[in-house]
Amino acid sequence: MANATVIPGLDPASYRPHALHGATRIWPETNCSVDLTIEVVHALGGDPTAALGFTVTQDFEGDQFTFFKVPQADLETLFGVETCELSVFDDLGAHVALQIERGRLPLVEVDAFFLPDTRDVSYRTAHSKTTIGINRIDVAARRIEYFHNAGFFALSGEDFDGIFGVPGSREHQGLPLFPYTEYLKVRPDRAPRDIRATARGLLVRHLARRPVGNPIRAYAEAFPPMPRISRPARRPISTPTPSTRCAWWARTSSCSPRISTGSTSRDWQSRAPRRSRSPRTPRPRSSSSRAPWRGRSSSRFWRRSA
Repeated sequence: MANATVIPGLDPASYRPHALHGATRIWPETNCSVDLTIEVVHALGGDPTAALGFTVTQDFEGDQFTFFKVPQADLETLFGVETCELSVFDDLGAHVALQIERGRLPLVEVDAFFLPDTRDVSYRTAHSKTTIGINRIDVAARRIEYFHNAGFFALSGEDFDGIFGVPGSREHQGLPLFPYTEYLKVRPDRAPRDIRATARGLLVRHLARRPVGNPIRAYAEAFPPMPRISRPARRPISTPTPSTRCAWWARTSSCSPRISTGSTSRDWQSRAPRRSRSPRTPRPRSSSSRAPWRGRSSSRFWRRSA
């Protein structure tokens, strides 16, 4: 149990992220939850693009946009990946090692202060909560290999001690509360044979749940643009305070990435192969038979209240 792996054959040094995290994308990262899901499904051999139909349910919740997260039911329906909560009541490292030994991928909320992949952002400079998926753990060597954001990384030594709160270590500060932890049960035998048809069915269900009004317009009404303030030519313009930046990020961080990934999902669905039709019985096309995202502006996509 000291050295176990869930998905074999992965190497942080040579790992190649999914195309959704490609450098050519405008939003190569979304948030720790969706990015983690994308890379885990990719590493399991699936296409995470199939799970992006939920993006059409984007709404404005009064003070922020809907949190961007793939529904657990969609993951199980599309890929046979079941998400379960892990009750942590003892040593966190022991819990993680046991679940990995059983072939399950633990998802653990950790402090990004100890994650080397966040260098120049929060590593050893700032404390922030994020989620990682631990694929391999070696307790004796104090090393883990983990999914985080748009990649697959490794950490060891004092960073390991900080993540797991190892008693007696230099980084031991005690864990006042056990972190929220889940684990993924991978059951590929439950995945559908026709993933495109299944993804389309989920998309239809999510379209029925889309907001009544345009969430972008609702955001604009709740937070109108600040009036321009004339300043003396030589007076320096002050930068936003950290609290202002955090508030702006919390309110808008789910919007643009969700639109970007939703557009990718639309293109993926449009490329789905169709059945060949007999030339003797052509099926007439009408405007009502078109997919709901085609030929409509963003303001007309959202349902209007009666």
